[in-house]
Amino acid sequence: MSETRTINPTTERPHGGMGGGLPLLALPVLLAAGIWAFAQARDGAAYAALGALLIFLFAMVSCGFYALQPNEAYVITLFGTYVGTDRRTGLRWILPWYGRKKISLRVRNVTSEMLKVNDKRGNPIEIAANIVWRVQDSAQALFDVDDYVAFVNIQIETGLREVASHYAYDHAEEGEPTLRAHAEEVGDRLQKDLQQRIAVAGVAIDEAHLMHLAYAPEIAGSMLKRQQAEAVLAARRTIVAGAVDMVESALSQLSERGVVTLDDDRRASMVSNLLVVLCADREAQPVVNTGTLYG
Repeated sequence: MSETRTINPTTERPHGGMGGGLPLLALPVLLAAGIWAFAQARDGAAYAALGALLIFLFAMVSCGFYALQPNEAYVITLFGTYVGTDRRTGLRWILPWYGRKKISLRVRNVTSEMLKVNDKRGNPIEIAANIVWRVQDSAQALFDVDDYVAFVNIQIETGLREVASHYAYDHAEEGEPTLRAHAEEVGDRLQKDLQQRIAVAGVAIDEAHLMHLAYAPEIAGSMLKRQQAEAVLAARRTIVAGAVDMVESALSQLSERGVVTLDDDRRASMVSNLLVVLCADREAQPVVNTGTLYG
């Protein structure tokens, strides 16, 4: 029976060397003492041995220096064992047999590749996102994944595909969010999804926003015609609703002021004519009636 093995998560802990000021001051002292001891070597082999020891110490101290800038860290190891992480800025020093690897803790900004995916309704769309992330746990980033930068980039693509498949582009059921109209909500969901995916790498996602959203070229023309038709229908609904209000107001004022008395047939004819004039695409051509309204 095969045994299932899981990765033991690594947790960052503070550890580092000492300030580099004192070892830096010790360097010229060791060098001068070593040179003096070699100069006295003619008086005995002990001076030569002392000189060699002092020069060796000078070389060892020289190899222990490292410098840290703000939002940088050095991960300290000892013969393959994680010891801790030093985040204190400035000139630092540690025993030279400790391993050191620098890692940036600064905020990084990544714009994903433009992906071609299917939305919730199966329509092919093009989508891209901008992700702001940073290393939160240096030990996890270096020891729990092979290459944390490549890992984050792959998870961004995977998460973007997953989130896009849960939303329609812009035609959804009543009250259902869409990619086009609810980009902020989609970005929040993408951020949470990515945070879960890359938590193993010790990375924090600060922001996630959609940068590009469009129908795929093969259906873009058809979808554009659909949007144009919907826009025309919406405009027509507004025009008709306004025309009905105007006709109702006109008939009411004519009746109240006693300007003209209309029977049902003439009222229907006037309503029809007014609606044609108000809803027509072109301007109405006036017709002069030289007779009466009823003949």
